[in-house]
Amino acid sequence: MSAPQRVFITGASSGIGAALARAYAARGATLGLVARRAEALEALLAGLPGEHGIYVADVTAPEQLAVAARQFIERFGLPDVVIANAGVSAGTLTEEQGDLAVFERVLRTNLLGMVATFQPFIMAMRRAHAGQLVGISSVAGVRGLPGAGAYSASKAAVSRYLESLRVELRGSGVRVSEIRPGYIRTPMTAVNRYAMPFIIDADDAALRFIRAIEGGAARSTIPWQMGVVARLLAHVPCWLYDIFAARAGRKPRGLTL
Repeated sequence: MSAPQRVFITGASSGIGAALARAYAARGATLGLVARRAEALEALLAGLPGEHGIYVADVTAPEQLAVAARQFIERFGLPDVVIANAGVSAGTLTEEQGDLAVFERVLRTNLLGMVATFQPFIMAMRRAHAGQLVGISSVAGVRGLPGAGAYSASKAAVSRYLESLRVELRGSGVRVSEIRPGYIRTPMTAVNRYAMPFIIDADDAALRFIRAIEGGAARSTIPWQMGVVARLLAHVPCWLYDIFAARAGRKPRGLTL
């Protein structure tokens, strides 16, 4: 695949989203950068070469994303790639009544926010018989992690949603790709107080993501070592998985990133 000229990225103000913005801008792409924090977007934009658009929007507000999509298309044209990267993570426990709201926020952001990101572009991409929709899921969606029921559930749902969308769009000329990261050094992982095997820096991850996106694979796990782990975990029997997973480290409750 040729390098895309127009890329629309949610969750662009920090972490993987900002790293993707820097990497794509260095390749000469024109970007639409979406996040909730205007100051962070403006600071990112100031350091990027080229002309780009920034859009302050919350992915849990579909009407805001629709406006951002329309403004980008009117200014730059239909994007070649749309990356639904925005996501949140939080430690959760089902027995805690207060965590019900956290479960809802995580699912609304990670799953429904992805649907709302793609929706404004799909009909136009169908008409153009072109374009690529990229969803960022997680290895955490392969098996349920203790203390991370909301996050694991949201990422498992994202994987199934992307699979459904890929089949729906088969033959339309619109590609659907899932990027399934392992541990990446971002504010989301900085609070973890447990070992994170095969962790890589966000800028390194962004370059690997872009190579996977350009390769057009239906699903890519990054880094590759976590892909091996994911395949093994998928086949571990529940009784054995439960023994080892119960000992795993847990993200602190009360902190959503």
